[in-house]
Amino acid sequence: MTGDHQTLALLLFSAFIAVTLAITTWVSRHRQGSAEEFYAGGRLFSPMENGFAIAGDYMSAASFLGISGLIALYGYDGLLYSVGFLVAWLVVLFLVAELVRNCGRFTLADVVAARMSERPVRIATGTSSVAVSVLYLVAQMVGAGSLVALLLGGQGEAAQTWTVIGVGALMVIYVSLGGMRATTWIQIVKAVLLLGGTIALTVLVLVRFHGDFDQLLLTAAERSGHGESFLAPGLKYGGDWTARFDFISLGLALVLGTAGLPHILSRFYTVPTARAARRSVVWSIGLIGGFYLMTIVLGFGAAAIVGPDAVRGSNAAGNTAVPLLALDLGGGAHSTGGTVLFAIVAAVAFATILAVVAGITLASSASVAHDLYASLRRRRAKPRSEVAVARVAAVGIGVVAIALGLLARDLNVAFLVGLAFAVAASANLPVLLYSLFWRGLTTRGAVWAVYGGLIPAVTLVLLSPVVSGSPESLFPGVDFQVFPLQNPGIVSIPLGFVAGWLGTATSAEVPDEAKHAETEVRSLTGAGAA
Repeated sequence: MTGDHQTLALLLFSAFIAVTLAITTWVSRHRQGSAEEFYAGGRLFSPMENGFAIAGDYMSAASFLGISGLIALYGYDGLLYSVGFLVAWLVVLFLVAELVRNCGRFTLADVVAARMSERPVRIATGTSSVAVSVLYLVAQMVGAGSLVALLLGGQGEAAQTWTVIGVGALMVIYVSLGGMRATTWIQIVKAVLLLGGTIALTVLVLVRFHGDFDQLLLTAAERSGHGESFLAPGLKYGGDWTARFDFISLGLALVLGTAGLPHILSRFYTVPTARAARRSVVWSIGLIGGFYLMTIVLGFGAAAIVGPDAVRGSNAAGNTAVPLLALDLGGGAHSTGGTVLFAIVAAVAFATILAVVAGITLASSASVAHDLYASLRRRRAKPRSEVAVARVAAVGIGVVAIALGLLARDLNVAFLVGLAFAVAASANLPVLLYSLFWRGLTTRGAVWAVYGGLIPAVTLVLLSPVVSGSPESLFPGVDFQVFPLQNPGIVSIPLGFVAGWLGTATSAEVPDEAKHAETEVRSLTGAGAA
């Protein structure tokens, strides 16, 4: 990129960072000592505000950079991510949002522990929540590194490294000083910026093709080198039965994983009532639905205008398709319009990454402090000491995410998020649904449901082509691949449900009918909710 691109983009990066740090500083002057204030922002947000914040949390670097890149490279098969991410919200709306808000206080473990023995359940769900959050954080770190590498013309491994470290440091500051209130306002600002940038690019792509979407698709297919097969299923996932099972596995993970994501579940506690939580989801579905429809236009637009070869040449995983598209739509590499549009898109993408990592870090540090720390102490932790532990945990989680982000820098960010969704759907969703709807669940069943999904999901990823055995793996020089699929969901999600049933069937514990009845009434009516 030219010096103009770099200067303008860095100025816009700096402006967003300055605004978000100002929000954090302003919020930090308010009292942040109480757990309710730090974890849930005092439950003071309106459904519209929370809907924008949920959309901001969900529309990550994977959505803006990764999905569009996959569509640009693989056409129809890349669409699965857009469709899966959107359909997942119907599961959240109908099965989870109101019930979770009524049953819990701050984390997923609150819902499960309401009718079980607290200590083992909190340790299990806290562990799985941290695992999911770290995987999701790695995707955002990779997106940040790809963006800066593009900005510096591909000449910046050291710059990539420092960018990932810088993003990690900023997310620790946001969470430690501002808690949920600052994180929510950062999400709202980011959602507005991202939607604005996406709308502008979508309009420019459609104007380029005179509003003819058919012509856009035909041009994309022609430039892809694959012809009509670019617009049909199978380019990425249709080669053999292994690829087809991978396709099904990915779809299951995307549709079922959202309801188990800790940073999404924690957002339902920032509104005063369950009705407000449901209205928040309705707002977010509208915003997210519009956004994912636009990523389809951007992905095929990148294929038609930039070309898959140029996208792959810039970043093998396709993570830079949208910034390259913006550069071309603005007039090219050396034009003023191209410089400005590229810089704006790069800044919006960077803002997206910063906002999402703040939300995920807050959710995972809450799991460490509220679930793991509070359970492992012999005496109940005081709210102030719990909040102090959450701030320290944010630092530790940041360090782990930075290290893994540097290791996984060449993987597609949407693909990395797909793995996080698979772990969430395998470990968190079974125990959540069992707790809400199964009268006979016991403590052993709840714990086995978590570990019965978490351990197979993580193990299968480690033994898959993602880690070893192929040129695109994390460790291409070694081969200990045993499991043929890249996404473990098709195996690990059913295992989570089976393990929960098996744990309950072999448990000597008698289910507490009274506690189940109390939880059921509370989940449906809100009576006694925090």
